This record gives sequence, C-alpha cells and structure tokens, in this order.
Amino acid sequence: MARASSSRSPAPKSHKRVVSEGSDSEGSEFELLLDPNNPDGIDSHELQTLRPRATASFDDNDPSIKEGDEDHHGEEEEDSPYPEVRAAVRNYDEEGLPCNTVRAWTIGMSLIFLGASMNTLFSLRFPSISLGALIAQIIAWPIGHAWARFMPSKQFTTFGLRWSLNPGPFNIKEHAIIVVMASVSFSVAYATDIILAQIVFYKQDFGVLFQLLLTISTQSLGYGIAGMMRKFLVYPASMIWPGNLVSVTLMNAMYEKPMPPDPTIIGGSMPRYRWFTLVTLASFVYYFIPGFLAQFLSSFAFVTWMAPDSPVVNQLFGQTTGLSLLPITFDWTQISGFIGSPLIPPWHAIANTLIGVVVFFVFGAAFVHYTGLWYGPFLPMSDSGTYDNTGKPYDVSRILTPEFRLDEEAYKNYSPLFLSTTFAMSYGLSFGAITALIVYTYLHHGKTIWRQYRNSTTEKPDVHMKMMRRYKEAPTWWYMSLFVVMLALAFITILAWPTNLTWWAFLLAVFISFGFSLPIGIIQAVTNNQIGLNVLTEFVYGYIQPGRPLALMLFKTFGYITCSQALTFVSDLKFGHYMKIPPRTMFMAQVVATTFSCFIQIMTLNYALKTIPGVCTPTQPEHFTCPGGKVFFSASVIWGLIGPARMFSPGQIYSGLFFFFILGAIVPIFIWMAIKRWPRSWAKYLIAPLIFGGAGSIPPATPLNYLSWGIVGFIFQYVIRHRHFKWWSRLNFLTSSGLDLGLALATLVIFFAFTLHSIDAPKWWGNEVVESTMDTKGTAVQVILPEGQTFGPEEW
Repeated sequence: MARASSSRSPAPKSHKRVVSEGSDSEGSEFELLLDPNNPDGIDSHELQTLRPRATASFDDNDPSIKEGDEDHHGEEEEDSPYPEVRAAVRNYDEEGLPCNTVRAWTIGMSLIFLGASMNTLFSLRFPSISLGALIAQIIAWPIGHAWARFMPSKQFTTFGLRWSLNPGPFNIKEHAIIVVMASVSFSVAYATDIILAQIVFYKQDFGVLFQLLLTISTQSLGYGIAGMMRKFLVYPASMIWPGNLVSVTLMNAMYEKPMPPDPTIIGGSMPRYRWFTLVTLASFVYYFIPGFLAQFLSSFAFVTWMAPDSPVVNQLFGQTTGLSLLPITFDWTQISGFIGSPLIPPWHAIANTLIGVVVFFVFGAAFVHYTGLWYGPFLPMSDSGTYDNTGKPYDVSRILTPEFRLDEEAYKNYSPLFLSTTFAMSYGLSFGAITALIVYTYLHHGKTIWRQYRNSTTEKPDVHMKMMRRYKEAPTWWYMSLFVVMLALAFITILAWPTNLTWWAFLLAVFISFGFSLPIGIIQAVTNNQIGLNVLTEFVYGYIQPGRPLALMLFKTFGYITCSQALTFVSDLKFGHYMKIPPRTMFMAQVVATTFSCFIQIMTLNYALKTIPGVCTPTQPEHFTCPGGKVFFSASVIWGLIGPARMFSPGQIYSGLFFFFILGAIVPIFIWMAIKRWPRSWAKYLIAPLIFGGAGSIPPATPLNYLSWGIVGFIFQYVIRHRHFKWWSRLNFLTSSGLDLGLALATLVIFFAFTLHSIDAPKWWGNEVVESTMDTKGTAVQVILPEGQTFGPEEW
C-alpha cells in the first residue's frame, strides 16, 4: 500500500482494513457511522478518528478562519492545504484494493434495479417518498460482507481477463463504487414528468422509443460537460465540494476500528445492523396502520372532522389542500414525503426552512388569500391545479390547436389562468430564491470563491491529485464522444416527433447549460449551494417562443437538467477523487448506471400507468395521484402554453410576484448587516436562500409535510443531538435509513398485494372520516359561482 505524508500522525494499521484477509465477517457488527460535526467536549475515544475540527466553515465572515490557515507545524507529512479536507479525507491510498469487481457491479446493478424502480413508482404517489444513496450505502455493507463470506473464490478467465466471484474481503473502494452507481441512478429522471404530462394530461403519447431517447439523452448529455470541467472543478484542491466531505467521512468511518458496545444508551448494547433491522421491521409493520387500516392517523386534521363542510376551517386546518395550522400526523410518509428524512439535515437548515414556511406559506398565504389579492375567495388555498374564471379546472383543450400550440383567439374567448394561493406564492419565492442565493453567495462566500478560483489556476497539485495520477485517466475524448452521441439522440428526439422545439432553441438550451456550468459549479464546489436554472430557462423560452407547452418542457429539461446532471457527475467524480477510485472505473460505473436506470424507470412508469386503477386521478384510493406530473403540467401551461408575458408582466394578475426578485436581494443584505453588528447573535444562523427556497416542494407538498418534518427534525437534530449525543452519533443515521426502508417495503407490499388486486381498505370510521372533509375532496372554496357567472378581469 502506497502512502503519502500527512500533517496528522500516521494512520494505524487498522485504518487500512477493518478486518484481516481471512475473517471478513468480523468487525461488521459495530461499524462506525458518526456525524463529522461533533460538539465540543466529546471524548476523543468516543469519536475515534473523525474530524479534528468541530465544524467546517465556508463562510468569509467566520472569525475562526484565517486566509492562508493551513495548520502546518514544522516538518510534517504532506496533506491537503485545506483543513476541511484534511479533517475528512485520508491522505493515503490503498492501491491494492480491487474496486472494478464482479461483486461491486452485481451489488450495484441490483440496487439500481430496486432503487430506480421503487423511486419511480413512489414518485407517482402522494406524498411521494424516495430512497437515497445513503440507503444503498447501508444495505451494501451486509450484502458485500455476506458475499465475501459465502461465495467461492475460484478464479476465471474470460477473453484473457482474470476475475473471481470473491476477490477477498469487501472493501471501501468497492463500497464507494456502489454508492456512486446509486447516486447517479436512484433519482427519478426529470424527463418522466414530461412523459406524465404528455400522456396523462395532454393525452399525447409518442411511444416508448421517444420516452427512452428523451430520458437517456437528458440524463447523460451532462457527461460531456462534466468531462470538460474536470480540470477546473475536480483536479484543483481549492474546489472542495463540502457535501462530499460528509459522505467521505461516513464511508471512512464504516471502515475504521469499530467502537465497543455502549449499554448506557438505548440500543447501544446490540450490533448496529441489528438495530437497523429492528427499526426497518418496526417501520414496515407499523405503516400498515396509517397507510391502510386506520388512515385517519396519516392526516390527523381533527378540526376539519368537526366542521367538514366549512371552507375556512378546511382551508386553515386542512392537511391536503389547507395550511395545516395543527400539523399532527402519525405517518412517516407525511413527515419524510417530498422533503426527505428530517434526521439527516442539520438543525439550522431545518430552522431556516421552517421560517420560510411559517412566514410565507402560513401567515403570508393566509393574508393574501383572505384579502382577495389574487381572487382567493374563488380558489383553493393550496393545490397544484390551474383554474379558469368560473373556479373550475382550466380546460387546456379549449385553447390548444391540433398542433398543440396556443390558439390566441380561443384563449381570449375563454379565460385567464388562475392559481391557488400557495401555488402563486411558490413562484414568487422561486424568484426570490434566485436573487437571494446570488447576493448571499457574494456577501458570505465571494472572497473565498475568488481566492479559490485563483488558486485553482495556479496552485500545485495536492497530495490527492498526486495519488490519482497513479491511475490511468479517463480520456477527454471518451466524454466528448458520449456528448456527441447524446447530442445526436437529443436531436432525433426533438425533430423526429412533433415536439414544436426548433433545432436552434435546443442548441440555445444546451448552450445555457454549458455556459452556466462552470460558474455555478465553482459556487457549489466552495459553498455547497447550487443555483438552479429551471426558472431562468422557463423565462427565456416562455418569452422567445410562447404558446408551445411541450417545447417549453423540453427546453427547460435540456437547459436546466443538463447543467444539474453535469454538476452531479462532477460531484461524484470529486467523491471518487477523494476515495482514490480509478477514473476509468468511475466513468464506466457512472455511464452504465445512468443508462441502465433510464430503462428501468421507463419500464416501471409504463407498467404503473397501465396497471394501477385510476392512476393520476385525484380520487385514486392508494394516492397514486401523480403530484409531480401534475405540477409539471401546470408549469407547462403557465410558462409554455400561455406564457410569462400573459401571467407575470406588468398589468397581469400575478405581476406583483416580480417584487420577490427585489425582496430576495434585500433580505441577505439585512442578515449580513445584522451578523456584522451582532456577530454572536442567532442572526449568524440565518440563510436567506433557504428561507426563500427551502420549501420549494409546495405544492404538491403541503405545509403539513414541512411542519411535521421540522418538529421531528427539532427533536432529533437539536434536542437528542445535544442531550444524548452518544445515541445520536451511534444510531441516528441508521434509524433514519431503517424508517425509510421499512416504509418503502410496506408501500410495495400494499401496492402488489392490495392495489393491483383492487382490495380496498377496511370500511370504517377511521378511514371514511378523512374522505368526508372539503379539504380531502378539494372543494374548500369560499365562493362557488352560479352557472354562467365569472370572476377576475374583464379583459386579458
């Protein structure tokens, strides 16, 4: 094993491998899963070899960080010049560890099949749930060790290549490859929402070949950009990518010397994977209660049960189309749906998100709705639908030409488009989030970004780059060849079918993605914040070619997702850089995993659309209502069919939402001034982009999802973390993953055992009371107009 020098003491032998070559099953019971942000005063023995700094700071205003601080003391071994990286990433490489193995590929591809198919199916459900790469990281551990223990080690030769089913103990590099494969494949492709909007809402089906070409091209076009950005965003030590530091720390921690049992905490005396198994089993069994047998526990809006026909009560206390002023739920689906587990993000991030929810979606939405600013009395409080001036769902077919373009004369004779209050508010917040992120990044990270950008062009290779040079690099022409192939597939997709997207508009979308990838990537590499291009692409295309809804969806996807995917791939490349994964193995793992997941997702999507009774309808019994597809459809109507000029320009109904651009720019300045004036106050924890954009899933998410998520997050990430840190550091992440996995498995059982066989939930009060309220029916509207009457402006 080759090692570089380090500013820390040399790693003990136990760092090289958890167990000896001949006893892979040992040590797997007490793997270390700790959070890098350990509080002060924790015994170093408890934390083993985790990060020496209490927290990593990337804020220019942090007085504890000094420019040029490299923590070098005398003659020390070589390491990263950045303390955050030194604290998380090993400064040596175990070159002899195999990672491009049959075991890693088999486990990785199997998890891709499960993760991609389950997440695609769950994306059609309300609330939607998802399995993340952390689940794959945890599940792969016991599978890999079991494989090493029971599979034969006989070697084979195929086409001159020697390989074995069991190359030895399951190691950290194989594990890292599996996590990378999960990272690029578990997320549901953005293109699936285009397909849903087409088939379900526009009644336009181009077939499976179009779906595959669209999904593969949109998911993989970013690889070419990622390959070109390696020189600027991966190789330089100054491009830190803070999000990867936690992943690397957790991965390394799983292979450090295991901690002994701790009988002083609940669950501390048992092996950690036994705790994970018990939590998964408990979550699996429990979900049958709120998910099938007693559904009132899922949305415990008891106030609406007492006044089921009161519009105002249902608007304020409803948990489906209301503001959830009493956010009570006993269902992990509601808590983690749309947002993810509250046991993962730090408390300050949760708190900032809650501030935005309470200020804008509770108080702000209520004020706007009941003052009638956006004709609130005639519309629902919170949903993702679009409405006409009679209060009925907007009939898009009345303003569409046979070519699926806007019929302007029919539009003028029909109705302007109206949104629910929270839907309109969400667009204002998306405007504010853009300017807030730009101003916040400049004020808090501007100096760091500029300094590290200059370093990236002049600094010498750090120890990690030197170690990676021992492996053959994936040539740039590999990435460029893939880019050309994906570009060709994308051209075929948009031109071989009547998408209404012109070739030059497609190239403009790709140019936008390419042009913004480097500046956004630099910001993300330093601050861990990514500026999304979704609103920008909607603005651009909505103004240059209005009246083309499908073309808008495609332009938005190629312009936004290509950049987002490119930076995801770059982030994973940096993860591989830190984990010392050979670049050519990384390339193959990423490309194969992404492509394979596209086929799995399209197969799953079509299977669900054909077999689930009433899928994508508001009354689907098991809540497969396609919330994401509905929002995507509504956005295509707003930005593509009708266009932003008719929605947001001066004089239009929602022109006031442009004020959020100004508000988003002002709030970070006030926060920055408060921090300068009172540096030790709570103001230092305020993050303006999170306040504006943290609740971006509303709608289709509801305030119930965020408020209950925040309450549970406060309990685990603040109370338990501070008062019971031993339990939190040992079992928090495993508890979160167990709850998610148990819920997913139970949902699958209910789907295959009951939904597909048309077996309804038991008929009794606990299931029927939920369906009896105006909130659940979606009818909580204060004013229902008589037939023939309209509201809103007389001209539009």
